[in-house]
Amino acid sequence: MEISATVLIIIITAISTIIGWKQPNYLHDSMFIPYRIQTNKEWSRFIRSGFIHKDGMHLLFNMITFYFFGRLVESFLTMKFGASTGIIVFVLFYIAAIVIADIPTYLKEKAHPGYQALGASGGTSAAVFASIILMPMADICLFGILCLPGFILGILFLGYSAFKSKQQNDSINHDAHLYGAIFGIAFIVLLYPESLSHFIDQVVKYRPF
Repeated sequence: MEISATVLIIIITAISTIIGWKQPNYLHDSMFIPYRIQTNKEWSRFIRSGFIHKDGMHLLFNMITFYFFGRLVESFLTMKFGASTGIIVFVLFYIAAIVIADIPTYLKEKAHPGYQALGASGGTSAAVFASIILMPMADICLFGILCLPGFILGILFLGYSAFKSKQQNDSINHDAHLYGAIFGIAFIVLLYPESLSHFIDQVVKYRPF
């Protein structure tokens, strides 16, 4: 049975996270700690931190979200570049999103030894908003009850992230959601410029009732 790159990333993330839960030293060595990156040049933390999660709920939320939205982006890239190249581009897109989304936080927190974060916030958010640009009107259902067009849910998601970012009390880099979103949007628009006009046209025409 063929396994998509999206599913493979989820499997690797789940395994890495479980190892982190069982081995605190592995978890600590993988955490996104800007001060350690700055002082010890531990650059791998930019990537490794995206493959560990705080707890089961954190892992489940990010990976379920990534599963639904990542598959759409992966399909788009394989159609555009072909199967092999498309998968490579998709994996690089995901890893780049994790790294780039953390850079502003690194610059902001590199002098603060106490700051640490973990999770695939940047990569997941990039996949979500890349998908929204491609299909802004696709309904996304929360708990199978409340269904909203992707672009509305995206706005609510960023609002929630901004609120949580001000609290900074859960070891999750909520700022990375914003920068991951910007990266995902820019990535798709650069690859497929027509998507921007399509997105704007769909949103302008949207009527809730």
